[in-house]
Amino acid sequence: MEAVENLLSSVKLWFNRQFIFDKLNNPLGLLILVCIGLIVSLMVSTLGLKYSVVLYGAFIGVPLLLTCIFNLQLGVGLILTISFFIEFLGKHANAPFGIMLDLLIFAMLFGLLVLQIKDRDFSFAKNQMSFMILLWVFYCLIQVLNPWAGSQMAWVFTVRSMALQSLIFFVACYAFSSKERIYSMLKLLIFLGVFAGAYGVKQEIYGYTDAEMAWVMQDPERFQLIFQWSRLRVVSLFAGPTNYGILMVYISAFCAIMATAPLKTWKRVTLVLCVIPMMLGAAYAGSRTPFVLIPFGLLVYVMMTLKREVIIGATVFVLLGGVFVMKSTGNAVVYRIQSSFFYSKSDDTMDLRFKNQKFIQPFIYRHPFGAGLGSTGIWGQRFTPGTMLASFAHDSGFVRVAVECGWIGLIIYCFYLFTVFKLSIRYYTRARDPVIKIVYLGLNVVFFQLLLANYPQESIVQLPTMITFHILLAAMVRLKDFDDPDLSQYLLDENSEESSSETIEVENDETLVQPS
Repeated sequence: MEAVENLLSSVKLWFNRQFIFDKLNNPLGLLILVCIGLIVSLMVSTLGLKYSVVLYGAFIGVPLLLTCIFNLQLGVGLILTISFFIEFLGKHANAPFGIMLDLLIFAMLFGLLVLQIKDRDFSFAKNQMSFMILLWVFYCLIQVLNPWAGSQMAWVFTVRSMALQSLIFFVACYAFSSKERIYSMLKLLIFLGVFAGAYGVKQEIYGYTDAEMAWVMQDPERFQLIFQWSRLRVVSLFAGPTNYGILMVYISAFCAIMATAPLKTWKRVTLVLCVIPMMLGAAYAGSRTPFVLIPFGLLVYVMMTLKREVIIGATVFVLLGGVFVMKSTGNAVVYRIQSSFFYSKSDDTMDLRFKNQKFIQPFIYRHPFGAGLGSTGIWGQRFTPGTMLASFAHDSGFVRVAVECGWIGLIIYCFYLFTVFKLSIRYYTRARDPVIKIVYLGLNVVFFQLLLANYPQESIVQLPTMITFHILLAAMVRLKDFDDPDLSQYLLDENSEESSSETIEVENDETLVQPS
């Protein structure tokens, strides 16, 4: 018996030395790597290229997944990045990337629950926004029991984008444990926006790649949407020009507003330069809706600041914009921008939207819980073909909610969005840190632009905006917790504004800046 105990003790000491102290930086580690290499080589030669790629993906993805489960800040950043590239990957490979994104979100929720076993602190989720998100998710989940629903499978495919992806809000709320972490996520969002804008400019100058062109030609309706005025509209990393244009406009608006914050000069210049590729990308996308958002976003900015210099600058901008819109042109890109502000040039599409809304109103009145998630659009055409709703073009996020979730669901959804604005305006008016106050101002403009865009388009439920929107909601809810009341002195004396800005720049070294 004593001999066995000594043997076990020796094995334990050897194990600790090899794996814990040396961390396999020894002959045993080299032997393990050689064995793994031989096994992988054998599997690759046996399985072929297709399954070999899956194998390599597993070797990278599994450790990364385990890391994200317990490093939620890294996980949120990874999900945001994947949401930008998921449609781009779909153009090159036929794989369930959307399901992979959902599984990653649920894995991180599991990691959050595991962390809460130790922390037992749910204060990050005790706010009105959490309640409204949970209410909306619960309502969408019980839609599976909707007696008017034509297909439960349509619900399975639709509830992910309509509700479940919004749960990233809770993961982000927990991950944002400091304002530096929030600023880092905003930097990542700006970087991804600039990259998407630059890639769109590349598509305009050098054209689509062969794989992207094949993707465009696969669907006649897609080709008709993208090829207009004898030119290909730009979609960048995404599947549609409108989604791309809206994304570029609201990230550009956030950058422009952040450039007015009391930051170092080179940071403010960098933020202004970030706007250029995104606005060019929005212009080349050739969608009308994004450019309508610009003056309305400016209106919100003016109303919330009410500064003389802002009003004068906005007036000059509107006058110059009016001259640009009135000027005749034969350029397709410029014409599409101008047509956004002339109802007579785009009234065919708007009249069709109004007629569709008038047509569907009696159905909405008779179905307080709607026709079920997925009863319209592509999922309606796939799972309930031949029905009236499958061929109905809702062309609006609000109309879709009213048809699929009923007027009860529409009321809940509107209260949900009302809570967003109520909280963001409240936090903006109470903020004392000048940089945090400008961040809240930018978030207010972004939220308003998305709300406005959700009427003529489905702007919020599209990727990557669905993920971006809820990460920004988490930033809105958490940023107030790191506001420094001592900085209120800088806001009280307008005469010392210039000198106080220099002091704030020194104290806020970890402020928002575009990463290189």
